[in-house]
Amino acid sequence: MQTKFIFVTGGVMSGLGKGVVTSSIAKLLQLSNQKVSCVKIDPYLNYDAGTMNPVAHGEVYVTDDGGECDMDIGNYERFLNQNLRKTHNITTAQIYSAVIEAERKGEYLGACVQIIPHITDEIKKRIRQIAADEQLDFLVVECGGTVGDIESLPFLEALRQMRLEEGPQGVLFVHVTLAPSLDVVGEQKTKPTQHSVQELRRIGIQPDIMAVRCTEPLLE
Repeated sequence: MQTKFIFVTGGVMSGLGKGVVTSSIAKLLQLSNQKVSCVKIDPYLNYDAGTMNPVAHGEVYVTDDGGECDMDIGNYERFLNQNLRKTHNITTAQIYSAVIEAERKGEYLGACVQIIPHITDEIKKRIRQIAADEQLDFLVVECGGTVGDIESLPFLEALRQMRLEEGPQGVLFVHVTLAPSLDVVGEQKTKPTQHSVQELRRIGIQPDIMAVRCTEPLLE
């Protein structure tokens, strides 16, 4: 059977726990006797997390093969009790560097190199390569950042394309958002989530599952 992909996106604001949601989904699949792994996409332009301020970004997590990765990779390893390779942390700089290097070698045969299809193809190739190399039943991919960020658009477009290419039976979208409770009126507000889903739909992605964070259980 072909690998099935679960893409986790985030809306409203950062820090809602996309990494924990991703790790938890993967763990549930693992407990169901599925061969599963995780990937973290970081849309920032750094090549890796090695040179970033740990106070602002969080501690660097170093993999067995020497990769200096986002700390969510550490979450995945602890939840799944498996060692991940540095290829499981994909950044914008890695994607663009690979495409520019290929262009300099003439691999695009003089074509005008563009975000679509060349950048998005490289993103899809890396995700599928991990699934193929490790012969996975499921690959859970967390797309860092928040929907609406300019830097995450090429990644979201690549994930949208994969939904079309793999079919609805091969790709599932999980969207993590916030339903805040306002002290003044004493009720939960879903408007931030509505706007977040609207933004996601605007770029062609319809979430299948919503993971809504709130201080009290979400009212029906």
